[in-house]
Amino acid sequence: VQLQASGGGLVQAGGSLRVSCAVSGRTFSNPRMGWFRRAPGKEREFVAGISSSGGQTLYAHSVKGRFTISRDNAKNTVYLQMNSLKAEDTAVYYCAARESFADSTYVASRFAEYDYWGQGTLVTVSS
Repeated sequence: VQLQASGGGLVQAGGSLRVSCAVSGRTFSNPRMGWFRRAPGKEREFVAGISSSGGQTLYAHSVKGRFTISRDNAKNTVYLQMNSLKAEDTAVYYCAARESFADSTYVASRFAEYDYWGQGTLVTVSS
């Protein structure tokens, strides 16, 4: 399973950006998906997650109300729409996946719950 993140870039504070993550390779289910980020000098942190069915989502407190995670299972792609961006959102954003064979409503939020990781895409928010 390979994850390819794209869509990062430079944006002004208050602006919007959408990053995408395409899943390729052989999967046996619609995997649980998530986005994490690592800001300079900080640990990797959970940003948002979505269940395999797409019906449930979970957000970090710092992005709730500004970011939206969604998925298109027909395209094997998950998205993170980021609005009202702040300088503190500057980070490398990583998508993550884990096969899901039970409980299509569960949203994983911990690093250890994911098996596959993308290479990351840099989002820089200028103030």
